[in-house]
Amino acid sequence: MTRFADGSRLRIFAPLALLVAAIAVVGFWPTYFGTLLSGAAGAPLIIHVHAAVFVLWLVLFIAQAVLAATGHISLHRRIGNWIMAYAVVLVGVALITAYIVFQERVAAGNFAEAARRLFAPVRDMICFVPFLAAGWIYRRKPETHKRVMLTATTILLVAAVSRMFFLGKPVPMAQLLLVWASPIYLAMLWDGFTRRLVHPVYVMGIAVMVTMRLAIPLRDTTAWLTLCEWLVRTG
Repeated sequence: MTRFADGSRLRIFAPLALLVAAIAVVGFWPTYFGTLLSGAAGAPLIIHVHAAVFVLWLVLFIAQAVLAATGHISLHRRIGNWIMAYAVVLVGVALITAYIVFQERVAAGNFAEAARRLFAPVRDMICFVPFLAAGWIYRRKPETHKRVMLTATTILLVAAVSRMFFLGKPVPMAQLLLVWASPIYLAMLWDGFTRRLVHPVYVMGIAVMVTMRLAIPLRDTTAWLTLCEWLVRTG
């Protein structure tokens, strides 16, 4: 089995990738996956495209973790170049979907709701992209790369966890951060156990996730509403 330079094992990242996917499925099951399988999903085409793009990202994320864990580093790197290009598509689809849904809500006379609900996907992409870019920059430094990619993908889980209404409606901040960041918490524990030191990428990731939650009031500010009004005028 492949080992890191410090002697710790790679296998932790494959189970964490599966955990990330499980959180996504559980979060979106009541509002999307469950209704889709029952044949009752009446979502617009763009929502299905959005879901397919993000599901494929999770599949690729798991595959890359497994390849690295089983020592297929050369294949992992070759595929990784294409996955980074795919990530650009993912970001584009996320923003286009958010914009289309925003305009549909505005057309239905729900500008206030449209503006508030547009904030989250824009915020999510703003926080996801820097970690994604770091993953590319550090692609030749596996110790940092794999931790950055885990953190980046975990950031994307915020929408799924926000829909776990069995935790509360709306989901309280404590429960949200506990479930949302659980892959990173486990990775930090693993670092502490195997390295006696937590990698700073995880600390930065948790800080960003807390900031994302604290930033929610910004969606009610004049600046955000003015930006949304501009989008309506230019749409």
